[in-house]
Amino acid sequence: MKFVDCTLNRHGAAILDIYNEAIVNSTALYDYKTRTMDSMVAWFKDKAGGNYPVIGAEAVDGSLLGFATYGMWRVRPAYKYTVEHSLYVHKDARGKGIGDALLKAIVEAAKRQGYHVLVGGIDAENTASIKLHLKHGFVHSGTVTQSGFKFGRWLDVAFYQLILPTPVSPVDG
Repeated sequence: MKFVDCTLNRHGAAILDIYNEAIVNSTALYDYKTRTMDSMVAWFKDKAGGNYPVIGAEAVDGSLLGFATYGMWRVRPAYKYTVEHSLYVHKDARGKGIGDALLKAIVEAAKRQGYHVLVGGIDAENTASIKLHLKHGFVHSGTVTQSGFKFGRWLDVAFYQLILPTPVSPVDG
């Protein structure tokens, strides 16, 4: 496995497949409809515009095993040091340490870019993701109960955060 910077041309279809599998089969994403390639074009444009990384884990054959990224937490300027991350692993690659490696990589990217807080919104029943985040020092910072409705039931989203030692010299404004 190796880490790469994902691009639309090389990884867009694979990321789309990973997202769509999660939409259809899980509560990892609170979406109802699968995404389109047009949505991926906009997604990559948004990531590039915010200078947000999209880190991919590739197999030896170049296939995408999973990816991690982050983006704006909230639009108010005082939140500029906080980002919300997401991490998805291909269904056939789960349970092999890829999520662990990707979470480490995205934390390191956030440190390099001078962010202070990483936030993950996780379906409260996703025990695998919660355990992964706890293993890496994330702490539970709250749950919004019955905030989503999918598969005929109410869903709770739990927030986990990791406080980073960066930036060295934060500034207002």
